[in-house]
Amino acid sequence: MRQVAVIGLGRFGSSVARTLAQSGCEVLAVDADAERVKGIVDEVTDAVQADALDETALKSLGLRNFEAVVVAIGHEVKASILVTVLLKEMGVPKIVAKAQDDLHGRVLQKVGADIVVFPERDMGVRLAHTLLSRSIIDEIQLSTEYSIFELQAPTQFLDRSLKDLQLRQRAALTVLAVRRGTGVVVSPDASFVVEPGDILVALGQPEKLDKLGD
Repeated sequence: MRQVAVIGLGRFGSSVARTLAQSGCEVLAVDADAERVKGIVDEVTDAVQADALDETALKSLGLRNFEAVVVAIGHEVKASILVTVLLKEMGVPKIVAKAQDDLHGRVLQKVGADIVVFPERDMGVRLAHTLLSRSIIDEIQLSTEYSIFELQAPTQFLDRSLKDLQLRQRAALTVLAVRRGTGVVVSPDASFVVEPGDILVALGQPEKLDKLGD
């Protein structure tokens, strides 16, 4: 079972901690605010009130034994950088840090963050793609570049095979499945013909849909 610690229990940190716990991970949630700790204690493996900027308190948590530590400290840029430095010095195997902007992200990488995430920016990008596309129904962002999304088959796709559409060649899209009525066709082959009402479940970059034309 994976062991992950989450430092900072704002909206982002709490969401990460709960999701990891629900997925079967052992989760240690840490925050200096007693109310935030109290609010999540029943949903994670352990929740501790501690000041992450206190090196002694941080070391007492045994974080070097965790597979990963998520630094989800909110708008305190300096604090997130200092905590990342302390975790790196402690020998934490993988540090995932939340950044407010590109500059903050670059600094976090310089001081030891293995993965930097931009939740506010990425959510904004995701929302923009959804609003701009008339066809995207839902989207799960896998990284800053790739998503799995549900796409209502556009008019230009209808009565054409996947081979003919050349989605992978033209827009780097891979069709994973097609929802047709109450059924699902998993891993459709190149001869699969798209029909009205089909919903394609695809892996790729939503913004590249523009390359397919109207």
